[in-house]
Amino acid sequence: MTSDTAPALRSSAELRYSDELARLREADRDPRPEGWRLSPRAVRRFILGDPALQVSRKFYGDDPLVERAIVTLMGHQGLMLVGEPGTAKSLLSELLATAISGDSALTIQGAAGTTEDHIRYAWNYALLLAEGPSQRALVPSPMYRAMVAGKLVRFEEITRCPPEIQDTMISLLSEKQIMVPELGEDARVHARRGFNVIATANLRDRGVHEMSSALKRRFNFETVRPIRDHAFEVELVLAQVQRELETGGFEPRIEHELVALLVTVFQELRAGSTREGTPLKMLDAVMSTAEAVNVLHAAALEAAFLGNGEVTPREMANQLQGVLVKDSVDDVKRVQHYFDTVVRERGRRDSAWKRFGDAARSLWA
Repeated sequence: MTSDTAPALRSSAELRYSDELARLREADRDPRPEGWRLSPRAVRRFILGDPALQVSRKFYGDDPLVERAIVTLMGHQGLMLVGEPGTAKSLLSELLATAISGDSALTIQGAAGTTEDHIRYAWNYALLLAEGPSQRALVPSPMYRAMVAGKLVRFEEITRCPPEIQDTMISLLSEKQIMVPELGEDARVHARRGFNVIATANLRDRGVHEMSSALKRRFNFETVRPIRDHAFEVELVLAQVQRELETGGFEPRIEHELVALLVTVFQELRAGSTREGTPLKMLDAVMSTAEAVNVLHAAALEAAFLGNGEVTPREMANQLQGVLVKDSVDDVKRVQHYFDTVVRERGRRDSAWKRFGDAARSLWA
């Protein structure tokens, strides 16, 4: 298969779930806000699943949060999704934009280099010099295009932007319009119904560029929290990895017991406490469900291509290094303490924990 015909690593949600969206649209008889592709009930079904319509569940966690998010987007305030890294804030943002607007690509990526042009508009300077200010010379931002089309725009990692760039959003959210003074009589661009903003921010970025109180008032805040149910997280991690592996066309063997062990490690280091109640020092590294999926997926690939096709504690310990130990000297000490105490003690009673601890000490020496 050539690179021209190879499938995309990750297609947009509109393409991944096109069949589900078509079934939902066909069965949707509920009232919907102006500018929405689906009714609020159908949006909820798309995100949380509907077995009767063969619609899969895509977001796991707080169902009432999804309902509140949908209600927020029907109103005048924007939606702000905050939480620890890896809690599926961006995924929820993408799913909401897909179901409501049919377009998840209208996205602004927040960063230190984000400018006002990225939020409002820019100019094609060759055309600007040749023709002067005109609609043809104007380069609309995703925000501009969302306003014109009456769609949702996604603003990822908004707190990574400098405060003066963040505050560009205040008037846009309040007045629902963009002013283009250079265009004279066509200077005012009004947002059509259906327009709103979904922003995301990591709690670990708090203090990087704190949002002004004026901007905070333009958003409803929803906190996306990590999954706490151990059995549920085990099944979720295993299901997502198996789905990824099936797409690749191979099926290494994965013991349920090892997945449970991996999730236990992640939950304990994430919570700063063992399941027996012993306090632990939390890591600077991100210990999210998404990272657990990445570790198990990498261990399965190692087993499939470099091992005998069975995921063992060795593969898990090997792939766990890149998540637990990054560039923090303190994290190295905390992980070593966890393995020297918690893992070693459990290894005296449980063979899986012993094999896991032995493999980690051998590989990490």
